[in-house]
This record gives sequence, C-alpha cells and structure tokens, in this order.
Amino acid sequence: MSMEKIDVGKAKEIAKRKDLKPGLVKGTDGIQFTKGNNDRIKTISWGEFENKLDDRDLAVYESGGWMKIMED
Repeated sequence: MSMEKIDVGKAKEIAKRKDLKPGLVKGTDGIQFTKGNNDRIKTISWGEFENKLDDRDLAVYESGGWMKIMED
C-alpha cells in the first residue's frame, strides 16, 4: 500500500476513531499522534498541530488507517 497525503480534517477523523490526539515530543520540535498517556509527549491543540505542520513543511500521510507525518 502506498501512503496518500491527507488534510488535517481527515487526520482528525482518523485520530478520533483511534482515540489519538496531536502531540509535541517534549524537548524537541517533533510532532506525532498520541493516546495522551506518554510522559514524553505533550498533547497540543489541533490548531497548534496544524501550525507546526506548516512551519516545518510537513504533511500527514495515510495508508489503511495508519498515519505518518512526513515532509510535504
């Protein structure tokens, strides 16, 4: 399966189904999805997540419900 770029709205839908939230890896500018129970990842708002994507020229890609954040 190949990865397909998706917009943040679609990422939100998938995240909601999987009980995921956007997160910022503490001490870095790395972003990822989290269930919110990891001490190394701070849950952030979807707005902040989208800004981080834009600032770092990243996008969300999806394949079979699995999401990955990669360079756009």
